[in-house]
Amino acid sequence: MTYDYLSVLDAGPSDGVDPDQFVRAAVRWHFDPATGSRYWLDRAERLDFDPRRDIRGVDDLSLFPDLTGELRHVPVADLIPRGYGGDARLLNVFDSGGTTGAPKRVVQLDDWTRHSTAQVDTRLREHGLPTGAQWLTVAPTGPHLVGDVLQRAAASLGGPGLSIDMDPRWVRKLIAAGRSEEVESYTDHLVEQCRRVLLTQDIGVLAATTPLLERFAREDDLLERINASVRAIVWGGTHMDPDTRHLLATEVFPDVPLIGMYGNTMMLTALLERAGLGSSQPCVFDPVSPYVFLSVVDPATKERVEVGRRGQVVVSHVSKSMLIPNNAERDTAVRALPVSGHAGDAVADVAPVTTVKGETVIEGVY
Repeated sequence: MTYDYLSVLDAGPSDGVDPDQFVRAAVRWHFDPATGSRYWLDRAERLDFDPRRDIRGVDDLSLFPDLTGELRHVPVADLIPRGYGGDARLLNVFDSGGTTGAPKRVVQLDDWTRHSTAQVDTRLREHGLPTGAQWLTVAPTGPHLVGDVLQRAAASLGGPGLSIDMDPRWVRKLIAAGRSEEVESYTDHLVEQCRRVLLTQDIGVLAATTPLLERFAREDDLLERINASVRAIVWGGTHMDPDTRHLLATEVFPDVPLIGMYGNTMMLTALLERAGLGSSQPCVFDPVSPYVFLSVVDPATKERVEVGRRGQVVVSHVSKSMLIPNNAERDTAVRALPVSGHAGDAVADVAPVTTVKGETVIEGVY
């Protein structure tokens, strides 16, 4: 059997596909008994609407309840659309960070990996990142998405990717238990590993979290080395407030561009901050049509807030390999208008909420 909408669904990030048309094609795929995953075909019976009839575009994704909590226990095999048949190339199974409980799991297939890498590469090039430069990435690897995204970014720009692994779950446990000395000791351990790389290798791009950048600022040798040789810093993970961003950009690393990265497991990719913004301007992240849609809503009413107002971030991931609609994130942000060609909202000044469903949010080193 052939499907006339597959050319839409197979579109790459630069193909200019209409987002509403793409969403309709994706919903047909994920809820067709011949092509959908076991998870969505079973779940469809318990929805109070018919996705194939009622989802006509991006805005209709809000009809879905937030089902991401179910990804804590769904068998991985049940998430792969059967339409791939024997051609499904499962590259990774990623866990969420476990900030608010047991981790959620998603799958990354080969086609989505290509699309995600392409859009990250495009945005990094908009920032003028050097090609062929060595990267040092200090981020969670293993079951976590971010390490994979950054390693692929380095490779797409033609540079070797050196890395230092971190375990954010362990640090959060230490913080929750009040074991601050052990947190400091673990951070020292990360910094010492970074020192060995930074002082012996020619690192052109440094990717690290806000707490680690602040920690590097206390080390004279690292501060001197980074300012002398690193040509760009990509920061992400733990949020960076505007004052810290301005301080790091103007006083700590005045000659090294700072580029924000916002993403998580449920997005299955990362968003790079809008190019051309100064350190005194809000850090803005645009959505990625036709795959990642953002909205900023009032957490009580779920209605979109006005542009310039703060609300809760809601994310929908729509692709051939995964459908994760209407996910209420553990972040707040100021709603902004996206750049031309992208549907949904852009988000500025992203910050974490303090609690999610009664659980205290602990950021730690990531």
